[in-house]
Amino acid sequence: MRHTLTRCTAGLLLTLFCHAGIAQEAAPSAPPENAPNEPAAEKISTFRENWILTELRSLRHDMMEYRNQMNAIVVDRELEVADKAMSYASNTVLTFFYVVAVAGGILAIVGWRSVRDLKDNVRLYAEGEIGRLTSVYEKRLADLEFDLRNKSETIAANQDEIERTNEVHSLWLKAGKEPSTEHKIDIYDHILELRPEDADALAWKADAALELGEARWALSLCQRVLANEPENAHALYQQACARAELDETTAALDDLERAVQLQPAWVRHARNEPHFRAIADNERFQKIVAQSDS
Repeated sequence: MRHTLTRCTAGLLLTLFCHAGIAQEAAPSAPPENAPNEPAAEKISTFRENWILTELRSLRHDMMEYRNQMNAIVVDRELEVADKAMSYASNTVLTFFYVVAVAGGILAIVGWRSVRDLKDNVRLYAEGEIGRLTSVYEKRLADLEFDLRNKSETIAANQDEIERTNEVHSLWLKAGKEPSTEHKIDIYDHILELRPEDADALAWKADAALELGEARWALSLCQRVLANEPENAHALYQQACARAELDETTAALDDLERAVQLQPAWVRHARNEPHFRAIADNERFQKIVAQSDS
């Protein structure tokens, strides 16, 4: 079963890399509103996204089943070993008791010790051994129970993460189809409730804020992303747009130049970006957008 899951994982990863490569060559991760002139062939179809999501769910489900089966096998083996160890200890103590009883009988016959002393000594020794073995196996069982509890918590946490990932993916699909900018912001807020520091959600929310004319709000969102990810090209591009709207020409050109250096595909969007109308005639801006994004 493990080899089958490995082959499935490899096949799915190969398919995802192929689709990711095709998607990266076809179009950058830019908002559909900012690139109206791009051909429809550059967009990944909803059918393909749903297919990839279905495959991911199936793979995660198989991995969870495999993990649960392995945990059950390990627990069965540990209980089997504990049972055999207890049986061995019990048989050993019983055999030793018989040996001591026989030896004590012989000694009592020859007059070395009385039967009462022999009986008391054997009882005390047997009680001591049984108590020691009981303590050892009680500790082992407690450790086993602790491990099982931790594994159960891990499985539950993984299940929650899978459900959260599926919900976030559904929200991204919904945001891509939502025509209203205000509703898109609501969707991005929902994503941020599930993942508060999601850089992509913050960058796209900044883009939506720019569409509403809220340049300072967009700038604040971009700075929040760049505080954790200084090399985030998308956030740098949106920050350049916001600063251009705020007449901060030099800072806007600095951000745009850095974004293009990190991800040359943004050049194509910058050429038709309405937020750069105020600096469209700037010589430095013309130099930046003249670069090839191939």
